[in-house]
Amino acid sequence: MQIAPIALFVYNRPQHVRYCIESLQKNLLAEKSELFIFSDGAKYPEQEKNVRSVREYIRNIQGFKQLHIVEQPENKGLASNIISGVTDLVGKYGRVIVLEDDLIVSPWFLTFMNEALETYKDEENIVNVNGHLLKGKEPFPETFLLSFANSWGWGTWKRGWDLFEPDGEKLLRELEARNLTRKFDFDGAYHFTRMLSEQIVGKNSSWAIRWNASVFLKGKLSLNSGRSLVTNIGFDGTGTHCDKYGLFATDLYTGQVKVEKLSLLQENKNAREMLARIYRFDNSYYNKIRVRILNFLHR
Repeated sequence: MQIAPIALFVYNRPQHVRYCIESLQKNLLAEKSELFIFSDGAKYPEQEKNVRSVREYIRNIQGFKQLHIVEQPENKGLASNIISGVTDLVGKYGRVIVLEDDLIVSPWFLTFMNEALETYKDEENIVNVNGHLLKGKEPFPETFLLSFANSWGWGTWKRGWDLFEPDGEKLLRELEARNLTRKFDFDGAYHFTRMLSEQIVGKNSSWAIRWNASVFLKGKLSLNSGRSLVTNIGFDGTGTHCDKYGLFATDLYTGQVKVEKLSLLQENKNAREMLARIYRFDNSYYNKIRVRILNFLHR
């Protein structure tokens, strides 16, 4: 099995980076994996100290086959870093596993991702692997396919990333022309189209919404873990856009998720409906009020 390189994107939160790395080091395949860390430069002078702390820590990381560090002299921003970093790695290795510094992974995360990338390497319609899954009341299948790309712990091949369209306006025009905005929004359960519109006018710089739209519009599929092998710890007030409590919760699964090639290589309609119900609740007025109250009490 070809072991995919890991791309980790870090900025100015040294403790988060440490937690992320420590969770990766517990993976059975860590010692066989090359780790590429992309460290962005400080955007403001007051962030320089934490950026230096992050860089001091990552230079001494052990436990991986090889460590590569790219330190940006200036602030590029997460989107530019991810787009260029992923493009470089899939060009050299043909596949990649992608993480950000506020993610904690299961000890079986690298096993799942590598097995999935190997098992589906020749399936043209499958272009992405998702390791994160929102928490719901119903159990999902062990693995399933969706036309949806999640940005919290994912992987792809060069043939998949070649489909990435960086022009958000072009993506939105196509969604509207094909009357696909509601479907893209999980039948109105979440405002992905609005996120894309906001990216276009500069209200966000999300690369992830453009990757998701690129996969969706091409009619391609992502393999999903039926239990979340990734959790986000960025909702602690230290992130650029995060309060302590977020709308979307999940539980980290520490067991192994088996990757066996699915007999039907098509979108799992039932799983899509289940995920839509989760988005609908998590994005509901009731849940938003609950989260705001929790954040208010925390402050």
